[in-house]
Amino acid sequence: MLRSHKEYVPAANRDWLLPLYDPLANLLGTGRARNTLLDQVGIDPGDHILDIGCGTGTLVVQIKQHHPGVEIVGLDPDPKALARARRKAEHAEVTVRFDQGFSNQLPYPDASFDRVLSTFMLHHPHGDEKAATMREVRRVLKPGGVFGLLDFGEPEAGTGGLLARLFPFRHHFRNTSPSQVLSLMRQAGLAHPQMVRQNTLLAGSVYLNYFLAHAPAPEIVTP
Repeated sequence: MLRSHKEYVPAANRDWLLPLYDPLANLLGTGRARNTLLDQVGIDPGDHILDIGCGTGTLVVQIKQHHPGVEIVGLDPDPKALARARRKAEHAEVTVRFDQGFSNQLPYPDASFDRVLSTFMLHHPHGDEKAATMREVRRVLKPGGVFGLLDFGEPEAGTGGLLARLFPFRHHFRNTSPSQVLSLMRQAGLAHPQMVRQNTLLAGSVYLNYFLAHAPAPEIVTP
């Protein structure tokens, strides 16, 4: 959702479309996609979790409802989306924290979180901001912590069907093929990066790619 330190893409691309964001997301099946990501990431009682690009807070609220023992923070640059997120949390009667900020400059100390999540955000930043986001994720993860990423994206070159090549918003999914995302993870120092699943939407027009990576575990020094 970010473009630079001063600009960002609103959750629905236009402020006036924000009221339609959640209904359209539900229509596309993003709720099921998020559930799949959560199953792959795994959440333990007492985990500290960060959702970068949290938008209207759907995932943050969902996690807190199902795992009341975790501490969870949602971060997004869009104040209007965050206002909706806070209302959503209040309506659900859950206590969560929402911060305004950018994924390439996370306002948290090193090794703060057991899990960092990102859903439908990484296709927005430009290349340098994508790389900075990955480095920040690596920095704030505790040793052995898990990064779970779900996003729209391109297939590898030559693997997309006709609809995928003609899809009018395909240019938004720049630098999000599996090999490019995995390369960014490796360059940031994340360990064991892998694409664990790929689904499609709209008759194969849009790809959903799921990734996992870890912060390196501390080395065990034997006397």
